[in-house]
Amino acid sequence: MTDVTHDRIPLAALEQGTPFADRHVGPAPAELARMLDVIGVGSLEELGQNAVPEGIREPDLQLALPEPASEAQALAELRELADHCRPHTEMIGLGYYGTDTPPVILRNVLENPAWYTAYTPYQPEISQGRLEALLNFQTMVADLAGVPVANASMLDESTSAAEGMTLVRRAGKSKSPRFVIDADTLPQTRAVIETRAEPLGIEVVVADLAQGAAGLPEGEFFGALLSYPGASGAVRDQEEIIAEVHRRGGMVVVAADLLALTLLRPPGEIGADVVVGTTQRFGVPMGFGGPHAGYMAVRKGLERQLPGRLVGVSVDADGDQAYRLALQTREQHIRREKATSNICTAQVLLAVVAAMYAVYHGPAGLRAIATRAHRMAAVLAEQLRRGGVRVLHRDFFDTVVAEVPGRADEVVAAARREGVNLRRVDTDHVGIACDETTTRAHLAKVWRAFGIAEPAELDELDADTPDALPSALLRTSEYLTHPVFHTHHSETSLLRYLRRLSDSDVALDRSMIPLGSCTMKLNATAEMEPITWPAFASLHPFAPAQDAEGLLRIVKDLETWLAEITGYDAVSLQPNAGSQGEFAGLLAIRAYHRNRGQAERDVCLIPASAHGTNAASAVMAGLRVVVVRCDDEGNIELEHLRELVSEHADDLAAIMITYPSTHGVYEDTVREVCGLVHDAGGQVYVDGANLNALIGLARMGKFGSDVSHLNLHKTFCIPHGGGGPGVGPIGVRGHLAPFLPNHPMQPCAGPETGVGPISAAPWGSASILPISWAYVRMMGADGLRRATLTAVAAANYVARRLDGYFPVLYTGQGGYVAHECILDLRSITKTSGISVDDVAKRLADYGIHAPTMSFPVNGTLMVEPTESEDLAELDRFCEAMIAVRTEIDKVVAGQWPADDNPLVNAPHTAASLARQWDHAYTREEAAYPMGTRAAKVWPAVRRIDGARGDRNLVCSCPPLSAYES
Repeated sequence: MTDVTHDRIPLAALEQGTPFADRHVGPAPAELARMLDVIGVGSLEELGQNAVPEGIREPDLQLALPEPASEAQALAELRELADHCRPHTEMIGLGYYGTDTPPVILRNVLENPAWYTAYTPYQPEISQGRLEALLNFQTMVADLAGVPVANASMLDESTSAAEGMTLVRRAGKSKSPRFVIDADTLPQTRAVIETRAEPLGIEVVVADLAQGAAGLPEGEFFGALLSYPGASGAVRDQEEIIAEVHRRGGMVVVAADLLALTLLRPPGEIGADVVVGTTQRFGVPMGFGGPHAGYMAVRKGLERQLPGRLVGVSVDADGDQAYRLALQTREQHIRREKATSNICTAQVLLAVVAAMYAVYHGPAGLRAIATRAHRMAAVLAEQLRRGGVRVLHRDFFDTVVAEVPGRADEVVAAARREGVNLRRVDTDHVGIACDETTTRAHLAKVWRAFGIAEPAELDELDADTPDALPSALLRTSEYLTHPVFHTHHSETSLLRYLRRLSDSDVALDRSMIPLGSCTMKLNATAEMEPITWPAFASLHPFAPAQDAEGLLRIVKDLETWLAEITGYDAVSLQPNAGSQGEFAGLLAIRAYHRNRGQAERDVCLIPASAHGTNAASAVMAGLRVVVVRCDDEGNIELEHLRELVSEHADDLAAIMITYPSTHGVYEDTVREVCGLVHDAGGQVYVDGANLNALIGLARMGKFGSDVSHLNLHKTFCIPHGGGGPGVGPIGVRGHLAPFLPNHPMQPCAGPETGVGPISAAPWGSASILPISWAYVRMMGADGLRRATLTAVAAANYVARRLDGYFPVLYTGQGGYVAHECILDLRSITKTSGISVDDVAKRLADYGIHAPTMSFPVNGTLMVEPTESEDLAELDRFCEAMIAVRTEIDKVVAGQWPADDNPLVNAPHTAASLARQWDHAYTREEAAYPMGTRAAKVWPAVRRIDGARGDRNLVCSCPPLSAYES
């Protein structure tokens, strides 16, 4: 026998298998070598040394993170943590309810990368599927709320109510600073509103409106928040209160339960100006608090005041109906400190789930679910009464408050022994909420907890129990009359509808999405799998903390790991979006100054290049924005900064910078910037949107920053979901830790001295934190560093390949960019007439999603390839861009007319090619610009008329009658 010698692989390595980092990072070693050769460096380490300024680089940095786990190991650890969660039958209520997610929606939306890896539909021609789904959501909300316009979702119910407060303040005529809240408001909503109100100088007045308009305070106020039903479950006629608020010059926000509105008269019919709430119980698991899609809907005349996203209907170049984001000039990067809100995204993935839940069940199905919840509550209350327990309210929807003098703790404890969580209202009262998942067996457990026997014949009790809804408030108007809510009630039909919609979109499962500032990287399946496990998904956010021991260990691990990665001393995971993280960080700075007796410090310096949410967040936090100029290289103009620091030596609160900069450059002056601000008594906020270019190389908390928010939906792999969910935690140095967010419903969620809650739930969107936990756990310190360096390599590779065709606008030391690069088309547009919009739309014909358009500089494209794309995909993008430049040259040379060429007419649909063809270029050139017919992505519509859509704002589906006529 021939003796074959070879290097024997140790058993430990064989057992480990392929490291996860090799799956996450796209370029193979040979591909990476070719990329580095184009860049002109010999290794990733050399690239890091050349690109990252020495002043911030930590060359010997060894992050104290666990050794990387395999996918199987990480999932096994997560299963063990899930075993330490003990969800009960959750009957606490307070805006969070059990719900059944239809399996066809669970599998084909929530667990489908065609939906969860999509981004905000900035390119609507290749986003028609999710835009149609969001139009369904808007229609569902507007119909049920009884007002004409709803937006494409909010972050949660409490932030939606807070946004409603600021909306009516800016839209109304009253000069009063007072805002009235009904005492029967969800406690978390009241707390979030108080956090939001104080920096804006809004005085929150809590009033007992149980007796109607007589409970309103004397004097002026600009608005009021009512709850329908209330936190106690009570259903009251609020028409008189609304009329009185209007008579006194204010406007009314109503927080309403959408499921209840299938049975109850909608707020819009009794005069509400704004309706807010959550769609959580429409098939979205509680998930220990989120993510969920909040909602906001408004009466006619307020639609242009709506925060967040708004989907509208327009037409494309062929006159066909098409959907797009409407009123895009309201975006924060245009309006900046004058923006109506700092919320620049939504909860799209969860909004799609909720909308499809309504599509699947239809109006009759939703009404049946609501009726079930109501009847369970009514029967529960009746047997409590028969057992001698006083029920506080005669009229209610799904929540009962029972009076048990001095026995509340005893009853709640007895219910827990039965496996049921009830709400302890106070020592004398217990709340019980019924929902879609409540069964008769659950009712029996509750009765036993109260010491009451089950009825001998439950059916007889049911027959003898009247409804608990007042007849005067029963709904008589129709809702969900559009055909989409009457068509897809079989699983086959809904399955095909969801597939048709996803086929109209481009997500990461079909193409690289090189959006600068957005970090569209791999969302690994192993990271995603645990979020739908019942142990995590079924937890109520206000359940006893011991029920969530496993998930809270994930929270603790993630806080510790993120603090280590960033160099900060403490982390809060509560903010459920980057915008909310900005707000929380600035509130911490403001509270710190006030705690030191320096309340006069209220100036926030913001570079001209910064993302517009920075300025909007500063205003929300009660700070005054002063803009710092940038030089011709895109860097902060130091001399101007020195002037401003000197001018505001006595009132400087903070500077907000992004690092690497919004221009995709490692500025070598960042330590000097931090030092100037600190020397003047200010604090430094570093926007963490670009953290993907720093991990393992430098730490913000070590080179001069005091606080940052981190986008877990960017650097840490939570998927963008079509424009949400997101998580925007903040890291702070020790002196700011006492001013992190806290929460009235969970004392362990933050420091006692904190600034109050930022989000409705104590740990924000807790159910998706396992995604980022798994990413860090599987990558380890070396894997994270490799990901950063590979992302930087990918951006520099693209910059080198394309610089001769589209000049790279900004570079740092040595001519390197960070993790993204800006391609300058302005001179090309001047000579050819071809705009960035034309290039973006033309890329759709190539089957590629366009980079970020005209941000942060008009007339440019910002490209961020990330570390997850392999060389073949990077080259496909580069070759498409080079081909586009060749097409532009043909226009310049007169081979194609300026007004009839593939770029200005892009994108091209299959239908457009089938029509009469009289263009100066061929059908082949239109549809197959690279010559290949493999895996063609067909845009769903031609170029959309945005101006028409804004002038003729249509934001919901027409009713069934429009189709019948």
